[in-house]
Amino acid sequence: MAIYKLFPEKDSTLYSGFPNMNTGIDEILEVSTFYDTTSPEVSRFLIQFSQTEIEDILDNKVGSAQFQTNLKTFLADVTGLNQTTTLEVYPISSSWVMGTGRYSNSPQTTNGVSWKFRTTSGSGAWPTSFNTYVTASYPSNNEGGGSWYTGSALGLDVTQTQSLNYSDDKDLNVNVTNTILNWYSQSKGLTSDGFDNNGFIVKQSENDEFVADRAYVTNIKYFSIDTHTIYPPQLEFKWVDYSFDTGSSTNSIISTDKLVVSLGNNKGQFNQDSIQKFRLYSRPQYPTRTFSTSSNYTVNYYLPTSSYYAIKDLDTNEFVISFDTTYTQISADSESNFFTIYMSGLEPERYYQILIKTVIDGSTLILDDENYFKIVNE
Repeated sequence: MAIYKLFPEKDSTLYSGFPNMNTGIDEILEVSTFYDTTSPEVSRFLIQFSQTEIEDILDNKVGSAQFQTNLKTFLADVTGLNQTTTLEVYPISSSWVMGTGRYSNSPQTTNGVSWKFRTTSGSGAWPTSFNTYVTASYPSNNEGGGSWYTGSALGLDVTQTQSLNYSDDKDLNVNVTNTILNWYSQSKGLTSDGFDNNGFIVKQSENDEFVADRAYVTNIKYFSIDTHTIYPPQLEFKWVDYSFDTGSSTNSIISTDKLVVSLGNNKGQFNQDSIQKFRLYSRPQYPTRTFSTSSNYTVNYYLPTSSYYAIKDLDTNEFVISFDTTYTQISADSESNFFTIYMSGLEPERYYQILIKTVIDGSTLILDDENYFKIVNE
């Protein structure tokens, strides 16, 4: 199984209350509603990933495999959450410039995208008349706030939503595979009905924005690409490259839950751009006694097909790659079990732990031996 994480090339927040202000290098992305004594206001954020890198992933890593792509952003703060707050994610229909502004700048920075303009203050206004499948949403006295696609002649639904409930995880995690396929088809000349990659816009639902009611005031903040934390936004590609073909090997699948699993080729330190195939070697903790000329402790066994890997950040104790029965299933060949990790999707200068989950005789085991490694940025 394979998972590859791509980080943004630019992002920014648009504020209807400050229609010319750019926030391109803020540490925070905001998707909020506001209300004071005069009128309601909103914020929306834009985020874009490199089309060249997307194509490289699909052409040279995913290939013809089944895949899924999710847009993920990580919560910094939330206040005023309603019983259900809905976020909407659309592909942007016009190009834009990130700029170098911050919300706290005084005077305001206006050299990039804002509520009113795509490029810089006074130039490149967001469109107010639209082609097929393109729309926008704004008050009549405050035009702007981006423009986006809501459908596709390719028959791929590019409108995605996520509901945030009190009991739910507030991180944004939406399946944007249809949008990625659309961008790819258009860029490769496979269709003339697709659209170009201008990134995504994230906003609250039409029912919640510009509502003159304090009960609808919900402030949601996510970490941006400029965060000083380990939580920048990401585009996560997951695809199936699982195979369980032991070839001429005569080794057995282990059948006892008293087992030892070791990582045979963990160098302990990996460059951020490296790709590592980790090999797993398994044996019973207490081998059956037999008359043999070699040690029973050197015989390798295979883990069952229902075995998966995960990766945890050691400092935060959070999973950066979770156990997934579709996308982190452990493969096998004639030598041993194995799985592949693309290190570019992990934050550099941090330590990680590999965990293994396997199901043996109806029991689910989590093996968390001290399989640690570090990513270095060389």
